[in-house]
Amino acid sequence: MTELTGAIVVVFILYVAVMLGIGWWTSRTAHSPEQFFLADRSLKAWVTAVSSTASSESAWAVLGTVGLAYKEGLSAAWFLPGCLLGYWINWKFLAEPLRRHSHATNAITVPDYLESRFGGGSHLLRWLSVVIIFSCMMAYVGAQFTAIGKTFDSIFGIPHTLSIPIGGVIILTYTMMGGFLAVAWTDFIQGLIMVGGLVLLALVALAELGGPAGMVSAIDQVNPDTLALMGGKTLAGFLGGVVGLLGIGLGYPGQPHVLNRYMAAKNEKVIRDGWWIALGWGVLMYVSAILLGLCGNALFPGLDDPEHLFPKAAESLLPTVLTAIVLTGVLAAIMSTVSAQIIVAASSVAHDIVHRLSRRKRTHAQLLAISRATIAVLGVGAMGIALAKTQVIFWFVLFAWSGLGASFGPLILFTLYSKNVTRQGAIAGMITGFTVTIVWKVSGLSDGLYELVPAFLLAALAVWGVSRATQKAAT
Repeated sequence: MTELTGAIVVVFILYVAVMLGIGWWTSRTAHSPEQFFLADRSLKAWVTAVSSTASSESAWAVLGTVGLAYKEGLSAAWFLPGCLLGYWINWKFLAEPLRRHSHATNAITVPDYLESRFGGGSHLLRWLSVVIIFSCMMAYVGAQFTAIGKTFDSIFGIPHTLSIPIGGVIILTYTMMGGFLAVAWTDFIQGLIMVGGLVLLALVALAELGGPAGMVSAIDQVNPDTLALMGGKTLAGFLGGVVGLLGIGLGYPGQPHVLNRYMAAKNEKVIRDGWWIALGWGVLMYVSAILLGLCGNALFPGLDDPEHLFPKAAESLLPTVLTAIVLTGVLAAIMSTVSAQIIVAASSVAHDIVHRLSRRKRTHAQLLAISRATIAVLGVGAMGIALAKTQVIFWFVLFAWSGLGASFGPLILFTLYSKNVTRQGAIAGMITGFTVTIVWKVSGLSDGLYELVPAFLLAALAVWGVSRATQKAAT
């Protein structure tokens, strides 16, 4: 254990040095709000594709989905087509028109885009967008810091009260230095580390069991329900779970930290090429996560916390140096999402409120100082959430994911493909999506059906219905 700890410390220091180096390198170009929050719309295909997928998947892809496959068995595999469905919707129907419209209107943020789409009037739409983004992002980032605590606790036995502040300071430092460009490039590198570590560990676990046939035999001896399609559930429970896992894909069109990658893409060719890169990344990521979770049932039966499977498998199955590198993938998953969400939350405060809604004119230097200060405050607040109470990563993230997905996803798709959406319809859709998410979760209905599915559908109905009604009233 001492040898492993030393190797991880060395790899972690090198990793942090690279992240901070990218922050310093990109800080030289962050001289205006558009550069700080959207990298001057200069991202190319590989960075756009990998950074957008890495920022959307976070620690739940490395810890949560592996743990879910361990706990639920093969029946959990439905999240694979659900996530790929989300990729398909985003890249085929949303990425290029959003890039084009945001460039034409000089929109830097999602609230910017919505305000430009509906023209003048009150700022209620912008305020509502900021409140939803801020509240969901704080919960989301808090979940990622919780994942840092779980990882260090599993590997070193270091309490989360120490590991969360250490990880948080590193993330906030490079994000404050380079802004969106630093986030995009660090996410790109972190995305490669994530998928590489998962693929390697899944293949080693499979080989340890003697290949596919050996895996099936070993799992059957431990728990035959693991490889059953329904996982020992009733038909109603199984169907509800399948719809919920497939419904995860509905959240992708509404994630601001993913959408701003498309807004920052350099040109249409970036979107065309990025689709294939993102799809390949997703297939490798999730097939490996499912495979590792299934193998874990035979290799490490009876784990108290399924989300500890990934670090435990790395420590047990890989040589010391590879273990250190692979475990860095967990930190990469966390950092890629935290930095992406922090920069979006900061832009909603510094750009959408201080800059757009304030009557006082500020210089670029003043706006950048406010932006960096906002990042620091939001980061400390999210660390406080994580330190206050540990949550189950997978479901806590899905709650925040559904809040954003239902609030923004239907509305943005409507605005890109319909000319009949009104400001009132947009507001009604956002309120409906966010409210239904909360009510469905609090009432316990999410135990039978993941809240994003009804919230997304009802929000879409609200956008359409209220827009139609207000159009008729106007004529």
